[in-house]
Amino acid sequence: MRRVFITDASSVSFYTAVFLAYGKKEAYISSEKDTQLTIGDEQLFVEADREKAERVAKKITSIDRFAESEIDRVLRSNKKEKCETAFRYIKLLVREERPVRGMQSRPEIIALEECLHSVSREIDKFKGFIRFIETNDGVFYAPYSPDADITDLLMPHFIGRFSSQKFIIHDVGRGYAAAYDGKSWTSGDIGPVEIELSDDEGLFERLWTKYYDSVNIEERENIKQMKGFMPVRYWKFLPEKNGGDFPGHDTRRG
Repeated sequence: MRRVFITDASSVSFYTAVFLAYGKKEAYISSEKDTQLTIGDEQLFVEADREKAERVAKKITSIDRFAESEIDRVLRSNKKEKCETAFRYIKLLVREERPVRGMQSRPEIIALEECLHSVSREIDKFKGFIRFIETNDGVFYAPYSPDADITDLLMPHFIGRFSSQKFIIHDVGRGYAAAYDGKSWTSGDIGPVEIELSDDEGLFERLWTKYYDSVNIEERENIKQMKGFMPVRYWKFLPEKNGGDFPGHDTRRG
């Protein structure tokens, strides 16, 4: 019988599950939304316990100081078996008592690298695909819908670019946002938002769309190549592809 430890997808819940599942036969860890049960599975819903979680994290860090950061990225991915991938990596790490990322032929490391690469690729893409719109109060707002939970990981890049500018990056799919006030930033869950655009924003969007249309050579248009560089799932947040109508929020003119 397989024991399936169900987490709430938070890191504390995951590390608590590792504490409870480690050493047990047929133990499997999954987040609530990614759980796929088979006949005979026993579900065990994990109640987050910070003390237990910290003990696991401390053990991992004592072996490899970079491992906890890698596990955090794995848990941010959209892979259905991300929790189990991180769990198997931890078991290998503890068993070997040394860093194991160089063991490239091990299935645990192969699965780990797939998760890490998927998150890194999406971060790189959204550094270029995120579009900000100016609100009536001077704050720049960027809605987007990534596959992975990467909003916090994107903030250092955009703070570096707009160090004195107030802005918000909003993951509309997860209902999560990060806000920068020109000095520091914070993040958390956010409900539906109502955006009042600045008087200039509509003009900027129309100019950008006109520029895009003017440089686009219809006879040389290569939709397949365009989709390769800019996946279709990102298009709805790009004014040059949707006519400036950003989804995911109520947009009103100030």
